[in-house]
Amino acid sequence: MRRVMVLAVGALLGLAAGCGGDDDAGANEKLVVYSGREEELVEPLFDRFEQETGIDVEVRYGDSAELAATIAEEGDNSPADVFFAQDPGSLGAVEREGLLTTLPQDTLDRVPARFRDPDGHWIGTSGRSRVIAYNTDALSEGDVPDSVFALTDPKWKGKIGIAPTNASFQAFVSAMLLQLGEERTRDWLEGLKANEPKLYEKNTPVVEAVGSGEIELGLVNHYYLYLVKEENPDAAVANHFLTGEDPGALVSVAGASILETADHADAARRFVEFLLSDPSQRFYVDEAEEAEYPLVAGIDAKSGLPPLDNLRGPQIALDQLGSELEQTLELLNAVGFTT
Repeated sequence: MRRVMVLAVGALLGLAAGCGGDDDAGANEKLVVYSGREEELVEPLFDRFEQETGIDVEVRYGDSAELAATIAEEGDNSPADVFFAQDPGSLGAVEREGLLTTLPQDTLDRVPARFRDPDGHWIGTSGRSRVIAYNTDALSEGDVPDSVFALTDPKWKGKIGIAPTNASFQAFVSAMLLQLGEERTRDWLEGLKANEPKLYEKNTPVVEAVGSGEIELGLVNHYYLYLVKEENPDAAVANHFLTGEDPGALVSVAGASILETADHADAARRFVEFLLSDPSQRFYVDEAEEAEYPLVAGIDAKSGLPPLDNLRGPQIALDQLGSELEQTLELLNAVGFTT
């Protein structure tokens, strides 16, 4: 039976010290996963993996960036076998500590190169695109800007919503930094700030505010629309996908990696392979409310979404997003979006 780990770092270190002799050859195989993906979304996948393999999965849920920092602090003593992260920046942060093993090539080949680490240390498991959500009562899709740089136009003053403390917004700003440099990114942030956007803690409230008419535009990931529509099918909100290499069209991923020190390496490999299996990829299409993109070839996204191959966004290496986070936070603080 799967156990959710709610342990302090010190307790985890003690657990690691006591588990050194455990291996997958024991009577009860197990797997320890640090998951930056929310329990509400991925618990069905853990349940299915347990049912199909008989492997007991212990999960510690938390913020991806915080879990990455925990793994770095634990180092060789980490009890984690797999890091299942919400974003590639967190995976890249653990990779830079030298704590991830190289995944098998046949596993890596399941996913296009743009959605995996170039050195093979992590792989994307599902995708998401940045969009501009818009109020369909106030605007037609033709009224919505085709670039985030148009959002500094005074016509949008007080009509935009963002979640500047949310990891997805920060990843988008990091992508802009990588693509265009600090000066242009700062100019855009200052121009956006001058338009007095409304600030929210998370993406879902942004989309809800768009649907209610509190604001007309929101910068979010595409799948939050589906969460809001699940609760309120009549919400007056839709997604506008940006084209080309506009930073507002960033396509990013959730992903998985195996720790170099994994005590249950065979189970870890089976779990990553499971996440990339056709049935698990179809989970994002047929069952998950978030409607993320499957990344494995031959599995189409949920009806109504543009094909993933048609989405480009800034041409950056996703694993570099984590290296820009500190500069991103400094910029957001300097402009006044965060404290």
